[in-house]
Amino acid sequence: MLVDADDREVGAMDKLAAHEKGGVRHRAFSVFIVDPQGRWLLQRRAAGKYHFAGLWTNACCSHPRPGEQTADAAHRRLREELGFDCALTERFQFEYKATSESEGLTEHELDHVFTGEYAGAVHPDPAEVGETRWIEPAVLEQELRTHPENFTPWFKLALDRVGNALR
Repeated sequence: MLVDADDREVGAMDKLAAHEKGGVRHRAFSVFIVDPQGRWLLQRRAAGKYHFAGLWTNACCSHPRPGEQTADAAHRRLREELGFDCALTERFQFEYKATSESEGLTEHELDHVFTGEYAGAVHPDPAEVGETRWIEPAVLEQELRTHPENFTPWFKLALDRVGNALR
């Protein structure tokens, strides 16, 4: 779903086409999940993903379908990618642009960021998720400092704001 800077729908475009030729602004969402101990749920994007494959990121991220509410899409993708659902709260939105030089694709997203708490089993879809892990915030901060190249650009941009929203 293509959007203007105020998140108003202005058209539709195939997902891959929206990421080519410098990227076209489109609506997206990122879901951050913590457990009762305060650990973050991360996923490593599957090797077959069309961009930013194999990188660690937040629990779930995707795009709503035309006519689908963003919150509904976030719940749908949690179920599809990770095999669970939980209560979600939309915390903020931000716009960013990030290019994967190796793939020649650009993200230009107006990203709606949701958070939730979950303590149950995770059942990742291997077509979407290479692996998952729960990680302590201090360990995550250390990994981000020492190996930022292992994480998606949107994850690095949103994480501090998400942490502040949960405090």
